[in-house]
Amino acid sequence: MFQAIGLPKGIAPQAPPDNVLLMPMAEWQAIFDPQKAARPDTVKTEIHVQLARNALPPDPSAAFIQAQRLANNLEARVAGSAVIANNLAARLDGVRADALYARVLFLFLGVPGIVLALLVTLAVAASGSDRRRREQALLRIRGASLLQVLGLAGTEAAAIGLLAIVLGLALAGTTAIAWLHLADLRLAIPWFALAAGVGFVLAMAAFLVPAWRDAKLLTVSAARVDANQQFPLWQRLYLDLAFIMLGAIAFWSTAKSGYEIVLAPEGVAQTSVHYEAFLAPLCLWLGLGLLSVRLYRLMLGPGRRAVAVAIASMSYDLSPLVAASLSRQRLRIARGSALVALAFAFATATAIFNTTYNAQSRVDAELTNGADVTVTGTSTHPAGTLLKELQAIPRVVTAEPMMHRFAYVGSDLQDLFGINPAHIGKATTISNAYFAGGNAAETLALLAGTPDGVLVSQETVNDFQLQPGDRLNLRLQSAADHQYHVMPFRFIGVAREFPTAPKDSFLVANANYIAEKTGSDVAEVVLIRTSANAESVAAAARQTAASLPGMKVTTLRETQALISSSLTAINLQGLTTLELGFSVLMIVGVTGLIMALGLAERRRNFTILSALGARPGQLGVFLWSEGLLVVIGGAILGIVAGFGLAEALVTILTGVFDPAPEALSIPWLYLALAVAMALACGAAAIGGAQALSRKPDLEALRGG
Repeated sequence: MFQAIGLPKGIAPQAPPDNVLLMPMAEWQAIFDPQKAARPDTVKTEIHVQLARNALPPDPSAAFIQAQRLANNLEARVAGSAVIANNLAARLDGVRADALYARVLFLFLGVPGIVLALLVTLAVAASGSDRRRREQALLRIRGASLLQVLGLAGTEAAAIGLLAIVLGLALAGTTAIAWLHLADLRLAIPWFALAAGVGFVLAMAAFLVPAWRDAKLLTVSAARVDANQQFPLWQRLYLDLAFIMLGAIAFWSTAKSGYEIVLAPEGVAQTSVHYEAFLAPLCLWLGLGLLSVRLYRLMLGPGRRAVAVAIASMSYDLSPLVAASLSRQRLRIARGSALVALAFAFATATAIFNTTYNAQSRVDAELTNGADVTVTGTSTHPAGTLLKELQAIPRVVTAEPMMHRFAYVGSDLQDLFGINPAHIGKATTISNAYFAGGNAAETLALLAGTPDGVLVSQETVNDFQLQPGDRLNLRLQSAADHQYHVMPFRFIGVAREFPTAPKDSFLVANANYIAEKTGSDVAEVVLIRTSANAESVAAAARQTAASLPGMKVTTLRETQALISSSLTAINLQGLTTLELGFSVLMIVGVTGLIMALGLAERRRNFTILSALGARPGQLGVFLWSEGLLVVIGGAILGIVAGFGLAEALVTILTGVFDPAPEALSIPWLYLALAVAMALACGAAAIGGAQALSRKPDLEALRGG
């Protein structure tokens, strides 16, 4: 009723009034109608109007425009005889800005997955490139025209692409309906069509472009040259190092500028998106992928002797031969390992970011609620009078009283919290991020050692130009006469956040000093930490507090559900599950499918070795050396890169977290599962290739 939402500047008071009296309308009219008749200018009427929400468009931007136009229409009708406070338009204005938040999270967390899917598509198409190059060279020798060569390549690409699109759309539709509970699949049709179009064009290009390039730019003999001897243009231009340097510069610039995606001017959260911030993680991710290709080519080229030494324990006297075989296949192995590294980097970075976000959402809920269970009373019926009864409730670890008063800083009325600095941390989490110095223990110790000390918000420091040690005269209400009196405090530090405190301006001081100066030691709030389900403790607390009017009991779970329903505190649980599942599928696809296709291309070599008398164990040395090199090497590179990318993401998106995390939350179980899945899929692909190589295959011997 008294918030200045949607009002023009200068109309609303700086702070809500603290001397409000509510009465029935009939009684109000009996008292003030004579005054209204004599002095109409001294009486104001406020009319609250609720619009039909179902008549507004579902899009926040369109709904904001419509709500604003309705207010403009009314403003034209009243012709200046009333001031219109458009609360709905003000809220929708914030929502349409916050809607960018979802786009930001998608760009940071989803786009790498899309890029990875495109790279896997190209890798699948490229897995048969050597075979197609030889076949197309043979066709050209026999007189096939360019159109005929491209027609055959296009037919193969269209068949594979259409089959993959049908399977992919079926999987996407099933996921959208069964998992995401999409009621109307027609909403997703444009995105499905876009994905199908991009996938089909990419599949066609992956087949047709190499075929056209080989036919136009290479002779028949050149088309049969080993691709391992050719260095791609990006490697000659050192694009991998350029991407990494560009990403590092972009990250340094973004971190130095203190980019905050969520801004809260005057406590109203809004979203500000700087798209250049996406350059850092994207460039680092691409640069690390290309760098892994370079490193593998160097390791399997000039460094193949070191590889022979490394695999000597499992290959015995075959290590030089195995190393030479790996060196000959170094481009294909490097590409496969790079894809594995990118898949693990995407999975690791996404998992760490989402786990950290979910962990911080609980911290945010605790910051808002105060503790596992919070009992809030009033100045006339404080919750502190029930402290002993609340401490006696089963499964209560500790219950800590906290004062919640109000104080004037100049003419600004602010929340004042009185605490026991030595004990407040037993009932609630006091994070280092709550304080400007970044050290909660030191700040609370300083407050405990300064009886008249007070911690103020950064906004108050800026508004009143405070310096540490300054005397700060606050006006607090005395329990003796219920009037506000000036009481001296000493400014000792800045509190950015505090449990149950508002986002903009508040004060934190010693409860004993407040009690001494005001003549009242009552605590309006009790913070409770539980050892088990907080809901049962809250139920018992409600029974205990039922006898006192105005008592309110809230739990951490209730608060978390409330704040997670806002766009400024998006619930990532569903997105997390979907992304982590997609990451595992990408890892499975890369390690299993790519390795299986690569080994299938070399089936002829293994069949020849088997025909020459190679034992199964000797064939296994070739297969397992390559598999372990691709899977384990790619996993190590990817996980290390993922940790770095996660740190960059958390640093860039600091504003997403409220408060900022003190350290990354690592999902070790998920990472172990991802590595186990990769090893299992790689082992399955190697086992299948090993089984096929034992069987005589005349067609395989004729191939190539």
